[in-house]
Amino acid sequence: MKILGLRIRVIETLIAINAVMFLVRMIIPNATLSLLALQPASVLTHPWTIVTSMFIHADITHIFFNLMALYFFGMYFERLVGEGNFLLVYFIGGIAGSLLYVASSLVFGIPNPESIALGASGAIFAVAGALAILQPRMQVVMLPIFIPMPLYIAVFGFMVLLSFMPGVAWQGHLGGLMVGIIFGIYWKRRIVEVVDVRERYGYRFY
Repeated sequence: MKILGLRIRVIETLIAINAVMFLVRMIIPNATLSLLALQPASVLTHPWTIVTSMFIHADITHIFFNLMALYFFGMYFERLVGEGNFLLVYFIGGIAGSLLYVASSLVFGIPNPESIALGASGAIFAVAGALAILQPRMQVVMLPIFIPMPLYIAVFGFMVLLSFMPGVAWQGHLGGLMVGIIFGIYWKRRIVEVVDVRERYGYRFY
């Protein structure tokens, strides 16, 4: 992506936006939460929060782990599918997470409609889920467990378990993960089809 003639990576831009919004939230916390955080009870009057809630975080730990995951998963995923497809998965995953959170709250009362959700976890789960489908055996190290493990175990096991800790909006994680899995399966099939054509007809792609 080019801005004013300068080449800027999409992931670096997302990290910068999240960092700036975190500083804004620290300076004016109440206004930021009321205007940008996702609250099911007020989503009809504040529909933009379905997207803006992806760019604000609760505290330094929350943003640190989210942006670290975004950087490491995102950099590798972007190389596989390109910047455009990366952004597609990121934003659709984040929006799907927000919508599932709202639907769960308004339909089943889980959580309370007055509760709020914030953070980029849904979008990051989408990226991680798609990458786990495309490269399931890639070795990763997940904090605080300093033991290498296959990516599919890290995403579908370790990260999913963390989603059910108290105070975590698991609906947002699940919505993003479902989107990532769908995109991952789609691209994996496309890759297999291309390889099959090459092997069957001896085509060379330039």
